[in-house]
Amino acid sequence: MWNRFLVGIVFTRLAFSPQIVLADPLDARPPAKPNANQLMAQSVKITERNWAQAPRYSFTRTEINTKGSSKPVRKTEEVLMIDGSPYSKLIGLDGRPLTAPQAREQEQKLRQEVSKRAAESPRQRRLRIGKYNEERNHDHQILLELTNAFNYTVSGEQRINGRDAWILHGILKPGYVPKNREGRVLASMDVQFWIDKQTLQWPRVEAEVQKPVSMYLVGTVHPGTRFVLEQEVVTATLWLPKTFTIQVNATAFGFLNRDSSSEETYANYRLSEQGSTKRTASRGIGAIPAK
Repeated sequence: MWNRFLVGIVFTRLAFSPQIVLADPLDARPPAKPNANQLMAQSVKITERNWAQAPRYSFTRTEINTKGSSKPVRKTEEVLMIDGSPYSKLIGLDGRPLTAPQAREQEQKLRQEVSKRAAESPRQRRLRIGKYNEERNHDHQILLELTNAFNYTVSGEQRINGRDAWILHGILKPGYVPKNREGRVLASMDVQFWIDKQTLQWPRVEAEVQKPVSMYLVGTVHPGTRFVLEQEVVTATLWLPKTFTIQVNATAFGFLNRDSSSEETYANYRLSEQGSTKRTASRGIGAIPAK
């Protein structure tokens, strides 16, 4: 629960805003000494464009989840866009490919899902896609809060992944009133953004909770909760997540400790075959990408 909630704070479920039309980022390069708030606003718009394109892509996601002192759980999935919403197909466990029987089972589940979606009534299809879009629109509102909640300063410069970037530090705006629980967590965070000088994309984002945040009856998020997002170039104008790491320090109902960590790695981005459910089901995807 905590991981899903905090992942939603940044992007990570790849929100979108397809109605926004933007100039090419190369036409919006910052000056030698940029205004940090303007730079942040420009970069948010470009990130919105990334997220508008994201549903066109399928990808591989590897998750490593740890709760307390328990053994880490690792799984690898193909996230396939099928007729307007994603489907996650398991392809690996604990760093190993599935056994032949397990792989056949997952192929059968995929085919069943494809058949189910193909047989949907117009209303069922609208409800399924609408639920997916509702989650993404919610995440889009969280993205906008990054500009509403903080004033930014340029705290430095750094070369990251062979590219020059500005480092922006966010300071909570005086009098900022959070609109929802995500806003309350944002208001407790220290945030830093690395913004690529040439494209205004985000190669890296870091945030850490600085003071306890009550979620009322649900629990409390404590200092030490932090996340790091890294993005990579997919096309000349598109950057998408490469890694997302989160450490959660929280209590539920005032006494139950919910310390956990999660590391997600994304790879093998490729354009989806939207509207071609038969081809999607028959490709037989099942290999963990080389490292």
